[in-house]
Amino acid sequence: MSQDLLEADFARINGGTCSFRADDVQASKDFRAEYATRSRLISPEEMPMELCDDGLIKHLMHERFNSAEMCVDAYMQFLKPGGASGIHRHMWEEIIFVMEGEGHDLHWDMSYECDEEYHWSWAAEPKKYPWKRGDFIFIPPYSNHQHVASADSEARLIVISNRIIKKMGMDWFEQVAPAPAG
Repeated sequence: MSQDLLEADFARINGGTCSFRADDVQASKDFRAEYATRSRLISPEEMPMELCDDGLIKHLMHERFNSAEMCVDAYMQFLKPGGASGIHRHMWEEIIFVMEGEGHDLHWDMSYECDEEYHWSWAAEPKKYPWKRGDFIFIPPYSNHQHVASADSEARLIVISNRIIKKMGMDWFEQVAPAPAG
């Protein structure tokens, strides 16, 4: 390539032609038409139950419902008396409303360093946060956490998180340990 190119000439060097912008405009138009048909109501009969490594949950709102809701995931977690969820972590914040029962949360706080890449570590011992019906629990990003019901109380927790952080490339979600059997 010649050193004598003018800036105006240099700016026009390219890798061919495309229709990215026109495609994006059409995709947005198609999305808006499809979005207008989406449900704004999810009935209990449409909310599936799942027995997973985190225990028994009922999905209240999920991206796979294809509803008009675009940002929030929510599920109800069921804990038997003395039962516990699995231990997991995710990059997004989470809030939990205690619908029924009492117990406590265990949070292993995270710390990190970032030079050329992230280096994560978690506290060796968890902090304990007692909770009861009507409380909100806050889970910081990427904190290992577990929910534990008291021995004499079944618990139901409404777990709410924002899925936007996933779409921003931070879909880091790890099951550290499964829920104890029982």
